[in-house]
Amino acid sequence: MNKNDQAFIIQKIRTQYTEKQSTQLDALRALDAKVKRPANVLTYTFGILSALVMGTGMSLVMTDLGTTIGIAQPMIPGIAIGVAGMLMAVINYPIYKAVLSSRRKKYAGQIIALSDQLMNG
Repeated sequence: MNKNDQAFIIQKIRTQYTEKQSTQLDALRALDAKVKRPANVLTYTFGILSALVMGTGMSLVMTDLGTTIGIAQPMIPGIAIGVAGMLMAVINYPIYKAVLSSRRKKYAGQIIALSDQLMNG
């Protein structure tokens, strides 16, 4: 192994043990994630919940689950619960847009200032 190969391997191992210096670009990425993450988490959670509600309504309508749990006429409550789940799924995207918009307004100044620093210097 020649001296250049040894130096490369030593440097590669050394970088694993040194602290990574955060840059302004890392800070910009972190701030962008801070804006988007709450909206994404809320949207995924609400979407899963709406799918479960809609599925419950469908199960009441299409299976004998309603009669098993003691509902004499499961068709009407099943349709109502299914429609409620569908409405929840429909309003999920507008909720996402509203939350994301409010988060963007809140952090817009910081992101613009940091991106201007990166672009100009």
